[in-house]
Amino acid sequence: MALIVQKYGGSSVGNLDRIHHVAKKIMSAKSAGHEIVVVVSAMYGETDRLIQLANALTQSPEPREFDILIATGEQVSMALLSMALNANNCPARSFTGPQIGIQTDDIHTKARILEVDTTVIKRELKEGRVVIVAGFQGINERGDVTTLGRGGSDTTAVAIAAALKADECQIYTDVDGVYTTDPHLIPEARLLPQISFEEMLEMASLGAKVLQMRSVELASKHNMPIRVLSTFSDGPGTLVTFEDKIMHKRLVSGIAFSREEAILSLSGVPRKLGTEGLILGKVSEAHIEIDMIAQNATAQDTVDFTFTVHRKEYPKALKIVEDLAIQLGANTVKTNSRVAKLSLVGIGMRSHTGVASTMFRSLGEAGINIQMITTSEIKISVIVDETHLEQGVRAVHSAFELDKLPHVPEKMSIE
Repeated sequence: MALIVQKYGGSSVGNLDRIHHVAKKIMSAKSAGHEIVVVVSAMYGETDRLIQLANALTQSPEPREFDILIATGEQVSMALLSMALNANNCPARSFTGPQIGIQTDDIHTKARILEVDTTVIKRELKEGRVVIVAGFQGINERGDVTTLGRGGSDTTAVAIAAALKADECQIYTDVDGVYTTDPHLIPEARLLPQISFEEMLEMASLGAKVLQMRSVELASKHNMPIRVLSTFSDGPGTLVTFEDKIMHKRLVSGIAFSREEAILSLSGVPRKLGTEGLILGKVSEAHIEIDMIAQNATAQDTVDFTFTVHRKEYPKALKIVEDLAIQLGANTVKTNSRVAKLSLVGIGMRSHTGVASTMFRSLGEAGINIQMITTSEIKISVIVDETHLEQGVRAVHSAFELDKLPHVPEKMSIE
């Protein structure tokens, strides 16, 4: 008998028919003798609806009240799923995050889980019930409801699985695992049977939306294997685990991308000690996250300082850069708010050469200009014009023959 934590996303519980379908999957696992804890998201579109209600009243809702409002979506899902199970003679009981004892810090809308009290869950499991928990929420030391940010139900599931020392944490979504890239963009993309925590972290941070980045960090910290599965089709899914447990280490595992990027550049900045810190400090003070950074020296004893931000932060960042241009005596401000980031990820890069040259050559042969480059041990990211993104992903995917990865075995057991 295994202890399994399952998480079902908004699309999985999007209507009553889907809730009945999820109930059947849970009952199947329960009938196999497993102990089951289920974490649910709000029904598809419900959180957006609640946010719209708040914004219709005020553009700056008070964070505490905002969290109380948007936490209610998951409570609807958990109660309906519990009703569906009980109606089918499968004993179940639902709980909110605060009821179950999910303690968080005080940062509303982006709280971090500090501790999970397993007393209630263990009591209910011992009595033979399926335990259903509202994801995305917890309680701070003052007794206020907090929420964990978009995708926070993934983190709830991993945190509970880690606290219970579960055998596996299963994340059910509307896709059947982690692919070499987005199969909606590249139909030839292949399902990965396994991927390392480190690779998945990079993929999540670079634009892949299969798992919330914080949930992968937590799973890695607690050595909790995650299996990404489809709610709507059978299959082995993708196991996210440690690198040393991956039998066949690939040179490259996948391509992540983000369309929501913008470049800002201060050109002809007089060379002066501490200028870089001043620029980054001003941007940081505005709570704008900088991604890629490049600096080039010129023959006129000046520098060109370039960086990227998320496109939604572009207007605010542009105002800061324009003010800095006057303050620093820069010649010009150059920007492009219509760029995309394309990233190649793979643990095999540590021990193989020639990855960057293959990537850059494939983009060059496709006539795609690279505007910025950044690298790490297992990642190479480039900035390209947004209009060339799909062509670029296709070219790099083909260059590394990611469409020829071995087929996934039909069955993979819980490890």
